[in-house]
Amino acid sequence: MTRGKHLSGEFFINGDVACAEGAIKAGCRFFAGYPITPATEIAERMSERLPGLGGVYIQMEDEMASMNAILGASWGGVKAMTATSGPGFSLMMENLGLGIMLETPCVLVNVQRAGPSTGLPTLIGQGDMMQARWGSHGCYGIIALSPSSPQDMFELAIKAFNLSEKYRTPVLIMADEVVGHMSEKVVITPSEDIELWLRRKPHVPPEEYLPYMADDNLVPPMAIAGEGYRFHATGLTHDERGYPAMTAEAHEKLVKRLIAKIEKNKEDIIELVEDGIEGADVVVCSYGISARVSKYAVELARKEGIKVGMLKLVTVWPFAEDRIRQIARQVKAIIVPEINSGQIALEVERCAGGATETILLPHMGGSVHHPNTILEAIRKVVR
Repeated sequence: MTRGKHLSGEFFINGDVACAEGAIKAGCRFFAGYPITPATEIAERMSERLPGLGGVYIQMEDEMASMNAILGASWGGVKAMTATSGPGFSLMMENLGLGIMLETPCVLVNVQRAGPSTGLPTLIGQGDMMQARWGSHGCYGIIALSPSSPQDMFELAIKAFNLSEKYRTPVLIMADEVVGHMSEKVVITPSEDIELWLRRKPHVPPEEYLPYMADDNLVPPMAIAGEGYRFHATGLTHDERGYPAMTAEAHEKLVKRLIAKIEKNKEDIIELVEDGIEGADVVVCSYGISARVSKYAVELARKEGIKVGMLKLVTVWPFAEDRIRQIARQVKAIIVPEINSGQIALEVERCAGGATETILLPHMGGSVHHPNTILEAIRKVVR
């Protein structure tokens, strides 16, 4: 029914479908993936929608091949995406590193489930957050976004593609099973009202083009295969021409830039949602569906007269270090509910630097926190 149509308006859909529609609105016309619960609905939607929009859907033999396929498609000038869950995310890590080293714009969606290993395929987890930051070997910068609703899935898919094109890097959407499978009203914005960022192409003749010569923003323009430009793409440490450069000096220069192009621009990249933080005695800091549950607990605490603020991490990586440090100097404690044994709470504690207490509320997965667990933690801080 939707084949070949550019949708707009209000729809009752789940988060996975909303993510696919956001990617389509962002201009994604290539999807390669391998079925895995709870992300399969993204692939299914893209398989239905892309052929009618002049795009390509391909089911690969595994997740490693899927990640490689979207890298190749991106170098061919097409906006490309894949989607997976924990076990597949682990398999994609090597080629995620390749994409970072090649500075290839693309989007990787991880709809997290409870692990480790096969774990609970149909139930929620948030245990891949540190893997998102450090999962591939070596040093690099990464961008990871965390939706907490189907509407977020739609909007952050667009944002992820814009960031990937702007900073010439793979971008992660770290969703979770509940957000992926939750069905709600999603407003799909008309295409003409969506601002899209396209990668900068070189403005020099082909004979003068250096594919890894960065400007002041630390992001090199990107030529497209087949447009007459000669380039060499390798996962080896390379110079501005893209040729292997096997020296410590070349490696330091390249890797420092890969990190700095994210760090230098983090004010543009980081998105937070703050509610009632100024004057609060305690702040709840969370992300994904945990932020959704936390919001209700915060509302209950406020009805009891407790001064409590809420900080939702829409961007998890790069981490909002500066803002966390500011908040830590103002409150008695920062409470971090997350569906793992403690990952982002460690980052909050690091940034707080002893200025306030960081209270982890861990949950091993399979379900979300009960709001009363968060409410009781808030009460204990102010007693």
